[in-house]
Amino acid sequence: PVSIGMSMDIASIDTISEINMDYTATIFLRQRWTDERLCFDGNKSLSLDGRLVEMLWVPDTFIVDSKRSFLHDVTVENRLIRIYPNGTVLYAIRITTTVSCSMDLTKYPMDKQTCTLQLESCKA
Repeated sequence: PVSIGMSMDIASIDTISEINMDYTATIFLRQRWTDERLCFDGNKSLSLDGRLVEMLWVPDTFIVDSKRSFLHDVTVENRLIRIYPNGTVLYAIRITTTVSCSMDLTKYPMDKQTCTLQLESCKA
């Protein structure tokens, strides 16, 4: 098994829709793991073009209850891949996602809603 560290920052909550029972948010997702096959000599990290991600193994992380999501790609795909000499990989992406949120509006306008943003990984 590969141990994967993750962090996520919510850049913005763009919309909340009571009608559609969802919200849209832009997030920065960072994942870090070590792949010994990528070790190299040196003391500086390598930053790779985001298009090279197709050549690397990356975790199969997904957003639970996402209705639709997209990666930002203006002017290039908003992805960062940095590889360190010990084989540690930092993979960062910017995503905008619309996520389901079951809301109980029976006490509107004095209601209070709790919506989650969960990440999971597919397992074989």
